[in-house]
Amino acid sequence: RKTVVGAGVLSFVIGTILTILFMVFMKPLLILMNTPSDIFADAYAYIMIVSGGILAQMLYNLLASILRALGNSKLPLYFLIISALLNIVLDLVFIIGFQMGAKGAAVATVIAQGTSGVLCLLYIIAKVPVLHIKRDDLQVGGTIYSNQLRIGIPMALQYSITAIGTMMVQSSLNILGSTLVAAYTAAGKIEQVVTQAYVAMGTTMATYGAQNMGAGSVKRIREGFKACTIVGVVYSIVAATFIMTVGKFMTYLFVSEDVKVIMSSVDIYLKCIGIFFIPLAVVNIYRNGIQGLGYGLLPMMAGVAELIGRGIVAVIAGKMRSYPGVCLAGPAAWVLAGGLLLVMYFYIMNVHMKKVFGTNGKD
Repeated sequence: RKTVVGAGVLSFVIGTILTILFMVFMKPLLILMNTPSDIFADAYAYIMIVSGGILAQMLYNLLASILRALGNSKLPLYFLIISALLNIVLDLVFIIGFQMGAKGAAVATVIAQGTSGVLCLLYIIAKVPVLHIKRDDLQVGGTIYSNQLRIGIPMALQYSITAIGTMMVQSSLNILGSTLVAAYTAAGKIEQVVTQAYVAMGTTMATYGAQNMGAGSVKRIREGFKACTIVGVVYSIVAATFIMTVGKFMTYLFVSEDVKVIMSSVDIYLKCIGIFFIPLAVVNIYRNGIQGLGYGLLPMMAGVAELIGRGIVAVIAGKMRSYPGVCLAGPAAWVLAGGLLLVMYFYIMNVHMKKVFGTNGKD
């Protein structure tokens, strides 16, 4: 309970700071990223509202992670599904009904995220008495805060590094004009639908790895990574086959006008990423899994490799005005980071196996 209170305090403080920083510096950031003038106003309106709702997003992420850590992975999923369905309904209401455009989409997103967080909170209040905070729990202590920051800051920096690489890609893409921006954005949404399974695998391995590391069961950790890798590879083949053949037709789900104008560009993006889904699976499984084992710095180094790969390809593609090159920036990052994470994993397992079974490292 003290840990939960500490995480809540840190989340609120950091979320508030980020909200202020984003809302102050967002306009110059969009200018720096070469945002096309014909979509600048909508982009600015959207991101400002989303930035204002950071705490709503943090609420769900924090409480869902706590529930998963206690072994309840189903409820956060159910609440996320409810949030997604609510988001769709609110999009229709605000965008079509109230004619709010990009602002309506942003408001719908924030409300949906906040709703999923509130549902988690209500469930904890009603059904998880072990997390009911008492007066003594409010005295968190410096040790808990320092431990959370020690693990959390490297993880945060890792995701920040990934985000910086994504911004570099977006800056190169913006140079190519709003039509290709629209195509890339629609293709990215299709990618998100298909690749949510990798996010789930990563979350699973983070929890699984942490639990078994705490129990001292190195053998089960290895078996878990092996099983999840097999699942990831099989899913990657199926997902790649789907997305590279008929995936482009999902554009109709995200774009209501000029679909035919951008569909060929959407298809290029999907084909560029589809053949690299296995490295993407490796990145999600092993990055999160290694973090769950208590290693924060090593995954951050993989994040640096990801930034280098994505950044170099994005800069070259931008200078060459190459849309396929921009599309390949993400896969370049996955390949570099995935290879490095595999090396890290085998090193970590070798070290722990030697501790458990002796110097030869055999089980």
